[in-house]
Amino acid sequence: MLFKTESKVQSWREAVHSYHDIRLFYIFLMGCASGFPWVLISSNMSGWLQDAGLSRAAIGYFGSIFVVYALNFMWAPLLDRVKLPLLHRLLGQRRSWIFLMQSLIFCATLSIAFTNPGYSLLWTSLLALSIAVASSTQDVAIDAYRIDIIAGEKLRLPPAAAMAVIGWWTGYSLPGAIAFFNADALGWNTVYLGMAGVQLLLMLATLYIREPTTERVQLQQQASQRYEQHLGQGRIQGYLVWLSVTVIEPFAEFFRRNGWQMALALLLFVFLFKIGEAFLGRMSIPFYREVGFSNEQIAEYSKLIGWFAMVVFTLIGSAINIRFGILRGLFIGGVAMAASNLMFAWIAVIGPNTDLFLATILVDNFTSAFSTVAFVSFLTYLTGHAFSATQYALLASLGNLGRTTLASFSGELVDYLDGNWALFFTITALMVIPSLCLLLWVGRKFRQLEPKASAL
Repeated sequence: MLFKTESKVQSWREAVHSYHDIRLFYIFLMGCASGFPWVLISSNMSGWLQDAGLSRAAIGYFGSIFVVYALNFMWAPLLDRVKLPLLHRLLGQRRSWIFLMQSLIFCATLSIAFTNPGYSLLWTSLLALSIAVASSTQDVAIDAYRIDIIAGEKLRLPPAAAMAVIGWWTGYSLPGAIAFFNADALGWNTVYLGMAGVQLLLMLATLYIREPTTERVQLQQQASQRYEQHLGQGRIQGYLVWLSVTVIEPFAEFFRRNGWQMALALLLFVFLFKIGEAFLGRMSIPFYREVGFSNEQIAEYSKLIGWFAMVVFTLIGSAINIRFGILRGLFIGGVAMAASNLMFAWIAVIGPNTDLFLATILVDNFTSAFSTVAFVSFLTYLTGHAFSATQYALLASLGNLGRTTLASFSGELVDYLDGNWALFFTITALMVIPSLCLLLWVGRKFRQLEPKASAL
């Protein structure tokens, strides 16, 4: 069987039992906090821009603000090493950074409620960019929180990934549904005032969860001692040691642990895996509107039903990944994810058929949930414990780089195809092929490293 390992295959009972852990509820709450900002600057904003009369290309270019999610690895080392005054004493390393970023998101959301992108697109864009910067920084802290709280428990990887994904989609879909249900009646400005209230609830959730206990400080001290042996001791050398451990060591440790060839292959796979899905996601709202679906139908089918399907299918995908392994889950999920894009091409040919819309949402959410659980589990497995924020941010940033920078041209691609949505979605389905070929090679390498492969 593809990516078969010599490890013991987990039973279905063990897969279900792995969810009996309060830490997974904490991960769920933080997943909600991570997904919510995307409502503000992605689907809600796309709908607002569409209603304001902006072109497809302009909506696509507006998505360039998401490039900060691909760059957050550059300041991620600060979240591993810098202790925030006062907040660190009250909340701990991870929660203090999360709470600070949530406060900034709240202020920007409140401000954006008093703008109009049809007349002040620059100001709206700057506020959206500030949300993106704070959100991407929050994601670094939240991902590190998830890794730290389940450190060393490989059986918990798929359940933790599942709860993070369910939380993300809950934070994204439910507020998004509320927004689209009320957008026509209340207007987008009032909707964003309500979204600021949701952000306050997420800040309370951060105060509720507990800070994880880790060996991060001890491991970082060991790294500092190694650098001191090469750089020496002294005031200036001390600064150099701190800077080296903060900036250089997280990346050096990743390449040292995996080897250069494997490390580069892993980074390239992460970059390529979600590109097709990103192209589809960026243009989904404009496509729904152009093909003839209303805001209420988008809220009902894409948000509410889509959220429920994502929750159910994520739990199923998690159990399958526990049962049969993460690498096989990645490959199967990648194939299914590409095939599901063809359902959107079918809608483009048939038109606004609600039954087909429902079927497409269900298929798309199943394949997306399955592949995302495996993907997040895989990234978590590749992350070390001393610099979890930095290393996971590096991997996640590469995935976001393909999704944000290249997907910004999604609107241009639709225009280049003269609005041929069916061809556009067919192209997005083919985009996953290079990553699957690379995954086959990575799988063979993992089988040669049996101790590592046994966890996959």
